[in-house]
Amino acid sequence: MKRKKENRFERIADKITCWTGSSAAFGIAASVILIWAISGPIFHYSDTWQLVINTGTTIITFLMVFLIQKSQNKDGKAIQLKLNELIAASRYASNRMVDIEDLTELELDVLHKYYAALSAQAEKDNDIHKSHSIDKAQQQEKEKQKSTKP
Repeated sequence: MKRKKENRFERIADKITCWTGSSAAFGIAASVILIWAISGPIFHYSDTWQLVINTGTTIITFLMVFLIQKSQNKDGKAIQLKLNELIAASRYASNRMVDIEDLTELELDVLHKYYAALSAQAEKDNDIHKSHSIDKAQQQEKEKQKSTKP
């Protein structure tokens, strides 16, 4: 029963998210604002007149934050799975990159430094098709250390 409710919520959330991103939704929202602004003189720009638009937009914004976040979470997960599949399928990619989104910010910064070094190394190469990876860089570093030892 719970799964059925989750699927129903997900379908409704997807439909609302798609609809609110449409031109029609924007047109309706702009029309509401225009009607509200035009009605100002009729209601003598009263506090109630201002409260109507403030309350309405606040409620809609509050609910949309959660719908947008749900949509972003789903999209982010799908993108990560696609990237994981590409990494797993690539002969030259390091499989250690699968699921790195679970690392801490500090661990990601360390990986970023490795890739910055690989980028610098790639820029020095004349062959733009030459593959570079963390594994290859570590192997080359080990070879350098062995060759420099007396």
